[in-house]
Amino acid sequence: MEYRSTVGPERLAQRLRAAKRPFVTTHFKPDGDALGSVLALSRALAACGAQVDAAVAGPIDRTILGLALPGEVRHAAKGPVVPAEGCDLAVVVDTGAPSQLEHCRAWLEANPSLAVGIDHHANGSAICPDRLVDASCASCTQVLVRVIDELGIPLGPATRTARHSIAEALFAGLATDTGWFRFSSADDRVFQLAARLLAAGVDKDALFRMVEQGDAPGRLQLVARALGSIEFCCEGRVSIMRLARADFDATGTGVDDLAGLVNEPMSVGSLEVSVLLTEGDPTLTKASFRSKPPASAGAAFVDVNHLAGHFDGGGHVHAAGARIAAPLAEASARVRSACESYFDSAGDSGVTV
Repeated sequence: MEYRSTVGPERLAQRLRAAKRPFVTTHFKPDGDALGSVLALSRALAACGAQVDAAVAGPIDRTILGLALPGEVRHAAKGPVVPAEGCDLAVVVDTGAPSQLEHCRAWLEANPSLAVGIDHHANGSAICPDRLVDASCASCTQVLVRVIDELGIPLGPATRTARHSIAEALFAGLATDTGWFRFSSADDRVFQLAARLLAAGVDKDALFRMVEQGDAPGRLQLVARALGSIEFCCEGRVSIMRLARADFDATGTGVDDLAGLVNEPMSVGSLEVSVLLTEGDPTLTKASFRSKPPASAGAAFVDVNHLAGHFDGGGHVHAAGARIAAPLAEASARVRSACESYFDSAGDSGVTV
């Protein structure tokens, strides 16, 4: 099935405007774009007079939790998240993959007429029959702003204090999903939207400090352990880092301290791909893949979405993930083999066509 839009922003806004008790959620283990999308849409719907039930599931980086007001979002670290009684619309943002929605998948599949989606990923399913998808956008919040504009809700607050505004939530998603505007996805449209959100009162410096400079001391110790485990392969083009449960225990950290860690080796000039493997349990390893953008227009790059696909994972060309049903050491060997095969088949270009 081709994963594409089935409705436009106008039709989606009509459904949202008619909802009185909407439920808003996103993928398990939400990142800045996922939580930013949930918050921005929830605030817009509340401004329309709806009684919003926003909920997320799985571990969340503690530094992005400051985007939400106390009690603004329900958070379940484990287990299902069921929409509140009387829910008349369920909105899924930043994913269309059922495997990322286990916390509410059963409800969505039992109520397809109430499920709508807003996403910017290239792959997904029909779990939300009505959906707006634009894979050319750098973040889900970039897609979402069109819908909020159709709702006629201002992005900024009445005053110049933009804490916990729609604009701040949108900016958080846009900034974090573009690596604070460093990734190749940060095109002219991204900067135009960023300028609009800054004009709406977003304090980018305060936001950056909160999201990117709020780590606990144990996070640095975890980074040290990850870098200490690093192995290079494919003639220095690939780095593989490993973190076992013992590393988290020794540093007093958890999976919510992993945000951005996979990017640490990218300062190495020869490197094209960075992989971070974390032990979920003795038989499961979680893999995060990152690659550098091309050095110039038309130059070589590595499609890590393709690499993650070897393990039934996916994502974007420069950022993807997968779950590997194997112990940490075996998963590392399998990832290394997949990378070697990738470069052997791609030749010197390193590009998958």
